[in-house]
Amino acid sequence: MDLAGEVGLRLLLCPVSSNIVVRTACCSVGIVFPVYSTFKAIEERDQDEQQRWLIYWAAYGSFSVAEVFADKILFWFPAYYYMKFAFLVWLQCPSGNGARQLYRNGLRPFLLKHRRRLDQIVGLIYGELNKFVSSHQEEFLFARRVVMRIFASANGILSDSAHPPEGQNIAAIEGPGNQNQESESGHED
Repeated sequence: MDLAGEVGLRLLLCPVSSNIVVRTACCSVGIVFPVYSTFKAIEERDQDEQQRWLIYWAAYGSFSVAEVFADKILFWFPAYYYMKFAFLVWLQCPSGNGARQLYRNGLRPFLLKHRRRLDQIVGLIYGELNKFVSSHQEEFLFARRVVMRIFASANGILSDSAHPPEGQNIAAIEGPGNQNQESESGHED
């Protein structure tokens, strides 16, 4: 094992910081890496990889829904996040083909069995969301304008602080102590 792998494994298994590290690892392995891999599959128009990551997201989403309901119980198991990390790796690992197995053996049969009822529920939800968005269109537009103004102001402030306009008095940034020294040295000449 190389040094980086050994350090990573020791950090992951370290009891002092393990909860923070393993939860971060779960997020990285479960979301960050798959997002980038999905992006690559889409951009490279690789149908096999697109299907692989689409199945992964279906499996991951199903797991996330189950986790929301079981979180209050699972949280108490000391090794829960380690098991979650291992599960997420198994879902993605091409040799284990975990996401495909979970999809074929659990998710697909369940969804096929309940498809008609789920279609009704999804249709109802989309209909209600459409009504809500339509009836609150002005509020959404107002909120969008406010957010855009905030971002524009923040961007202006950040770009001004990163690149001050030429001729701006830099001494104002340095503080009053430096200004006095400059003015005193200017009087002595």
